[in-house]
Order: sequence, then C-alpha cells, then structure tokens
Amino acid sequence: MKITDILRAEHTVFYHLFDHIEAAVPRLKTLAEVKSLATLAEKVMTPHSQTEDELFIEPLEHCFEQIGQRETFHHEHELIEQTFAKVHQARQLAIAKKLLQGAMTASRKHFDKEERIVFPMAERILKTKTLTELGNEWMKRREAKLS
Repeated sequence: MKITDILRAEHTVFYHLFDHIEAAVPRLKTLAEVKSLATLAEKVMTPHSQTEDELFIEPLEHCFEQIGQRETFHHEHELIEQTFAKVHQARQLAIAKKLLQGAMTASRKHFDKEERIVFPMAERILKTKTLTELGNEWMKRREAKLS
C-alpha cells in the first residue's frame, strides 16, 4: 500500500477523533477532563507526525523549498505540539478548552493542506514503487511498536 493511502486513512481516523473532541469540549466540567482529551489526541497524533516527517516529508523537502512551503509545514507541526503543551499548562478551564479547540482546528487545516497539496505532489513526483516502499516501511515501524 502506498504511504499516501496509509496517511489518508490515518487522517480519516483522526477526523473522527477531532469530531468527538470538538463535540465533547463544551460539556467538560473540569480541567483534568480537558487535559485528558488533549493527551489522547497528542498520543495518537505524535507518532503520525513523526512518521510523516521522517518517511514522507523528508524525501519531498526540495519540493517544499520550490513552492515556498518548507518552513510552513514544519512550523504547523510545531504549532500544534506547542498548543497541546499550553493546554497542559493551563490553569483555567475556559482557556484550556479554547486551546484544545484551537489545536483541533489547526490539525484539521494542516491535514487539509496535506491532502490538497502534499499528497498529490508526492504522487506526481515520487514513483509508485517508492510510495509503496515508504508504505511498507510505515507498516514495519507500526508492527515493531505493537510487538
């Protein structure tokens, strides 16, 4: 399976998680509940981001340079991570809720950009064999983590 197909499938799962978090946040009554949801999102998104950066973004760095997006994509990942960190540092429920909702919005926007720009670009530039090899490497890494 091509890595672009794998990453799209992961995005679909994340969209369902984002839907749940966005629906739940307004009803949350404690700071601990908000932080717990932030931890859940962070724990599932971090491996995705790391694998995406290592296996997928790095081979395309030169393309991002050419379209002036190299720093933007890295910055977006960092911004999402920083927002989660701010949720954990928050001392007020309303602020934590707003930050978590912001992290969900930023993640959706980032995923949308990947799906509209990055994945099609990768499929144009990289050979199907390369995309499949990257997908196989992704699967090996996931299996190793599950073992």
